Amino acid sequence: MDTPAGIDHDRLVRWFDERVGGLDGSSLNFDLITGGRSNLTFTVSDSGGRQWVLRRPPMGRVLATAHDMAREHRIISALADSGVPVPGIVGLCEDEEVNGAPFYVMDFVPGLVVRNADEAGQIPIEVRRRMGESLIEVLARLHAVDLETVGLADLGRHENYIERQLKRWRTQFEKAATREVPGVLETHEILASLVPVQQGAGIVHGDYRLDNCMMSPAGEVAAVLDWELCTLGDVLADVAGMVAYNDDRATGGNPPPTSVEGFPTSDAIREAYARHSSRDLGHLDFYIAFAYWRIACIVEGVYTRYAAGVMGDQNDPHLVTLFGQRVVDVAQIAHEAASRLPKGS
Repeated sequence: MDTPAGIDHDRLVRWFDERVGGLDGSSLNFDLITGGRSNLTFTVSDSGGRQWVLRRPPMGRVLATAHDMAREHRIISALADSGVPVPGIVGLCEDEEVNGAPFYVMDFVPGLVVRNADEAGQIPIEVRRRMGESLIEVLARLHAVDLETVGLADLGRHENYIERQLKRWRTQFEKAATREVPGVLETHEILASLVPVQQGAGIVHGDYRLDNCMMSPAGEVAAVLDWELCTLGDVLADVAGMVAYNDDRATGGNPPPTSVEGFPTSDAIREAYARHSSRDLGHLDFYIAFAYWRIACIVEGVYTRYAAGVMGDQNDPHLVTLFGQRVVDVAQIAHEAASRLPKGS
């Protein structure tokens, strides 16, 4: 079997044997998990049927503040006993001699990742309903985690989350962009002038949605995945992100899995979160406009990596075109949403 790009097979076999044992000189199989658009994620299996998951940055040039494997490892490790379901951690390797870049390894969590509407449609409607409920319950539980108790109070600044995010993603966009995208900078200016007062600080996942969770057959969240954008700050950004990703315009015209009957509508997401949290959702429309804008900035980085051919075995000219157009479309939605916000709110 061919070893996928981004994997140094022999050195990784030695690393695994030192940490999990039992390989006895046997080989490992590495398979790229499709669907990831940023860090590269691989399933790892041995001849005895054991499985793990390995995460590493994309190949090629990466931005200094992105793709921090040690940070992801720290967050997942800290949440192990928090009530938020996360995979168990096997280890972190920051020695680039082993695999060309830092990486970490998690336990494989069995379950289902629902990536699109076709897959969602195969799930019984009562399980879909429970999936939607569990997603919101776990999100509210994450937002209620005591930062001191789990040792993450120093993960980042607590205050001015939206202001920091606006600055960060404008900077990331400008560094990654190789073209002009109408509306991105104008929307930034509108949002920057209307930032609501932050209601305390909590753990913000940064990309919380159905296809970033492993779901059990009964519809429970078995593990929250993809913590690369996690930080501290205004947790309402996560709620708004769920709403934005419910919109097929934000997913490249492909109906998201949560668009299938049984999953909560955008209004139902608001209502359900309000039942599980004491936070005021009166300014959620601002956060939704911000979520669309942020998606456009993030996807521009993905588009640039695809165009540069550094996404491992996933390089595909068709995807370059799709991601490029998606940025333009979502940037327009963000600009329209921001322009509708009450001035001075």
